[in-house]
Amino acid sequence: LVGGDTTRGPLAVTIQAAGHVPAGEALRRDGARPGDAVCVTGTLGDAALALRDPPDLAAGDRDALRERLLRPTPRLAAGRALRGLATAAIDLSDGLAADLGHVLEASGVGATLELAMLPLTAPLQRRAEAGDWTLPLGGGDDYELCFTLPEARLEALASRDLGVEWRRIGTVDAGSGLRLHKPDGTEYELAEDGYDHFRETP
Repeated sequence: LVGGDTTRGPLAVTIQAAGHVPAGEALRRDGARPGDAVCVTGTLGDAALALRDPPDLAAGDRDALRERLLRPTPRLAAGRALRGLATAAIDLSDGLAADLGHVLEASGVGATLELAMLPLTAPLQRRAEAGDWTLPLGGGDDYELCFTLPEARLEALASRDLGVEWRRIGTVDAGSGLRLHKPDGTEYELAEDGYDHFRETP
């Protein structure tokens, strides 16, 4: 079984892409280790905000966000650049919290994220400053990469061209689950961590 065919809905359209990766260099979910840095490419929550399309968006912001929703950029160059450096990686299709959760579960570790470090465009930053981190954490459809790597490799990563900006947002630890720290140091509770293909809908 390959890909996202296991889902609910009256219609399924399946597309398969095949390729090759050098032996032993595949980016997997199960390699994160305590002490690793947690990083992401690009910005988070843009597509989800475009889908919500609130009336207070400026026209320029609406166009830019809609472009992120309708024409996401696959981070192929970033994925290639991470080979040999990243201990684990995943693409962010169902939301940062949910997809990073898959890495943590597969790796048998936990992580702490610093919400102040999340890379956000101006419309998302305004919502975050008002205390709403829902979309960058659980909105989905970002199609950025979330990855982990030892701190000792951060300098080497900085010298590689990923084709997109990246940022450290947290640290892997020896516990389990995901902890979210607000800018004031208190914990943030996320009601839903992302899209669940099997969640019952009303």
